Formats: sequence, C-alpha cells, structure tokens
Amino acid sequence: MSAAILLLIGLGLMTLGYFIYSRFIANRIYRLDPNFRTPAHEFEDGIDFVPTNRFVLWGHHFTSVAGAAPIVGPAIAVIWGWLPAFIWVVMGTIFFAGVHDMGAVWASVRNKAKSVGSLTGDVVGKRARSIFMIVIFLVLLMVNAVFAVVIAKLMMNFPTAVLPVWGAIAVALIVGQLIYRRILGLGMVSVIGVIALYALIWAGPSVPIQMPTEVAGVSGNAIWILLLFLYAGIASVLPVWMLLQPRDYINGLQLFVGLLILYGAIMLLNPALVAPMINDDVPAGTPSIVPLLFVTIACGAISGFHGLVSSGTTSKQLDKETDARFVGYFGAIGEGCLSLAAILVACAGFASLADWKAMYTAFGQGGVTAFVQGGAYVIHNGLGLPEVTAATLLTVMAALFAGTTMDTGLRLQRYIFQEWGEIYHQEWMKKPLPATLLAIGSCLLLAFGAGGADGSGGMIIWPLFGTTNQLLAGLTLLVITVMLVHYRRPMWYTLLPLCFLLVMTVTALVIQLKTFYEQQNYFLLGLDIVVLIAAILVALECAAALKRHLALAAAEQADGN
Repeated sequence: MSAAILLLIGLGLMTLGYFIYSRFIANRIYRLDPNFRTPAHEFEDGIDFVPTNRFVLWGHHFTSVAGAAPIVGPAIAVIWGWLPAFIWVVMGTIFFAGVHDMGAVWASVRNKAKSVGSLTGDVVGKRARSIFMIVIFLVLLMVNAVFAVVIAKLMMNFPTAVLPVWGAIAVALIVGQLIYRRILGLGMVSVIGVIALYALIWAGPSVPIQMPTEVAGVSGNAIWILLLFLYAGIASVLPVWMLLQPRDYINGLQLFVGLLILYGAIMLLNPALVAPMINDDVPAGTPSIVPLLFVTIACGAISGFHGLVSSGTTSKQLDKETDARFVGYFGAIGEGCLSLAAILVACAGFASLADWKAMYTAFGQGGVTAFVQGGAYVIHNGLGLPEVTAATLLTVMAALFAGTTMDTGLRLQRYIFQEWGEIYHQEWMKKPLPATLLAIGSCLLLAFGAGGADGSGGMIIWPLFGTTNQLLAGLTLLVITVMLVHYRRPMWYTLLPLCFLLVMTVTALVIQLKTFYEQQNYFLLGLDIVVLIAAILVALECAAALKRHLALAAAEQADGN
C-alpha cells in the first residue's frame, strides 16, 4: 500500500468531516450563537478570562491537547496493523473527537466557563460531581507527572533538542508582547515566531546541551523534571496572554510546518507501508485488539483530556460562541492529522518488514522512538535533509507538544484545587498560589515518592491512563447529552459515541483487572477498581439525570398537545 495514497484518503475524509459534519453539529445540534456573550467578555480579568483571536486560541487549544499521546498511541497501536489504527483515527476524529471537543467548549461557555467536573454538579448532581472530579484529578496527575518524564528523557537522549525546547519559551514571551500590545500584526508576528523557532531547531545540532548523568547526587533526569515543574508552575500563574497563548500559538504553527514537511516528504518519496495491513503475527503477550485499540489510541481519535482543556482554559478565552467550531472541532482535526502522520511514518519509515518487526518486538514498543526514527528516514530520503536534523526537528515537535500540554495541565490542576476550595469553603485554596503549590506538590509526590530518585513515579500509574482518559471522554459526552436533552435538541449524535466509549472502556478496565491480578500488581489493581466503581456510579447518576430530563420533555410535549 502506498503511504501517499493513504495520506490523501485520510486528509480528504477529515476535510469533508470539518466542512460538512462539523457545520451540521454546530448549526443544528449545538446551535452556536454569534451574539451570545461569552465568559471571556463577561468575566474579563486579563489573566484567565481574555477574549482571544480564534486563530491564536486554536493554537492554544490544539497544542495543549496535542501532547506526546497522539504520537505515542498510534505508533504503538500499529502493532495490530495499520488499517485498524487508520480507521479509528480518521473516523474517531470526525464522529467522536470533534463533536466531543466542540461540545465541551459549548457546554462550558453556556455555564460561565465552568470545568466539566464542576458543570456535572449543575447538570447531573453533586454526588456525580464529587466522583467525576476525582477521575479528572487522576487524569491530570498522570498527564503532568508522565509528560515531565517524557520531556526529561527526550532531552537526556537528544541533547540537540535542548536549545530549541527552552529557547521556544523566550520566543513565546516576545511573541506575546508583540501580539498583546499590538506592536505588529498577527501575520508578521507569526512569520517572525516560526522563523525564530526553526532557527533554534537548525542551531540545536551545533549547540548540544547535555545534562550530566548526576548533579550533586541527583540524577540528570530528576534535575530536568524539577526544572520542568518549576517552569510549569510559573507559567500556570502568569496571564494567559503572556506565555500560554503565544507559546501554544507558535507551537501550533510549528506543528503545521512540521506536518507539511512530513507530508511533503511522504508525497515525494511515496514509500510503501512495510507494516502489515492487519497483523496476524503479533508478538506473544499482545492483548486483544478489541477493546485495547480504542484505549491505546486515545488522543488522536477522542480523548477525555480534551474536555478538560475545552472547559478549563479554552472556554475562558472564546471571543464568540461560533468560534467553538473552529477552535474545538478543527483542533481535533489537527490532532487527527498528527496521529495520521505518526501511523504513516511508523509503518513506512523502515526499509523492510524485518526492520519494522525488529522495532515492534512486544506490545508497548514503538511509540516516540518509532515516530522519530521512521520520520527521520522519510524526511531524509524524501527531502534530503540530514537525518540528525530531521530527528532533531521531530524530537522538538514531540517535546514542545508535551511541554505545552504540561503547561495547560498544571493550570487545569490548579483550577481543580480552586474549585475544591469553593465547593468545600476553603478560602485559602481558592487563591492561585496555594492551589498551584498543591498541584506541583501532588505531581512531585507521585513522581519522586512512587518512582524514587529519578522522578519516574508517574510511569507506575500510566498503564491506566488510556482507560481513565477514555472514561473521562465518555462521561463528558454524558454531560453534553444531558444538556442537549434539557435544551430539547437531538441527542443521538453524542449518545451513540458515548455508549461505544463506555462499553469499550469498562471492558478494558475489567480486562486490566485480570492482568494486574496475574502480575500481582496490587497497587494498580486497587486503582483500577476505584476507577471502575467511579465510572459505574457516574454513569448511573447521568443515566438517572437523562431519564429525568427525557420524562420532563415528554410531559411538556404532552401538555403542549
């Protein structure tokens, strides 16, 4: 199979999804209103609530959700063959992710920019809210603790990427000032920002920065993790226009250019997909494709973390309600395009099937390594760039996306602590600084308390990320569905995806129970049980709320007749 043909098919279908299906959902289901006063205007404070140009906000939303996961998940899932991964990414993006992301923005905007967890209390009930917020906290804890490890390892293994990764922060600060103070137009700022970022990528191989393996008795990996949390903590309390927005916007443009480079190399080289279409010879110990495919590829098809970003930061910056279609749905399209690229280079970026099998010797292999190596092979042979430069470019892409996700994730975790302060009447917890310190402290406790001196503790609970994340997506769709019924609008466009997700997620959680028990991993076994019980309880609460709203709608219709 030609990688170029598969690329065109995937992009063509997602383009149709945006121009046809997203317009239908926006106009007929969510009924986005350009005259609705958004929370960004109602509560404008110059820090968290800031009306923002939709292109800049798209950059924030997209790069916040497009961390390492849309690369890692698909590049692992191709072990079952490229066709199942391709179908789930493309169809999931069109009918699941876009509807979910746009819906979460809409639901939050219609409720004073409340997070999906807090919103659950208003739409479903207080018991569901309490349980839901625990699930949300676990997802954020996993994302922040693990992405710090991922970025640290990338910088330890690829010192050529250190300069562009940290230099991007300085670029973002300058870009933020240029945009906010209207010194230059957005077009000129975009060109300057992208040129500066790619200049840093070009300079990276010439100025490698290698962290020593040990500094004052502390591992180099741990030093990077501590520095990353220090940066993320500062970033989470700064006004969004100063660092968060411009960093995400420039990274969004960087991804756009990076994807053009990858796609251009694929079209010029037109490599064959050496991986099997459906792999009947998977390594021993590889789990069943159903339901594991649908939790292995989360980001890139549909992801609960997107709902947290949509209702946590994006909704606070939405200038017009109608922008939710471009920011939310098109943001999901962007992530789908990234996952599509990961599938193609992980399956076509090897010289032979034997080379591909040497990478995929067990379930969980591939990931970022397959993306960087496969992508560098395609770019080198398609465009003639040196492999070290191509590898640096792709490593920086992965690190920057993980970094922007971590920035937003820690800010969202701060919001969770502030919302808990409001719910439980703890005035001190409502303040940004104490809430930020609590967020950082909980992440560091997991990273170093569970993982020891190297700070890799987040990886211990990572096996539960896929299922917990997809559970969160299903529960977010439940909240949106209840709102649609309340507004007397068609619910099937969200109800069918959520039913599919809940069935796959609960099945995967049950399968994992057996796996963890056989491995005698009682910590993950206990955590799995907690998540499973939370899923069932929230689903029952939402089902009861849905039943109430349907009964009320039926009664009103009967009275009208």
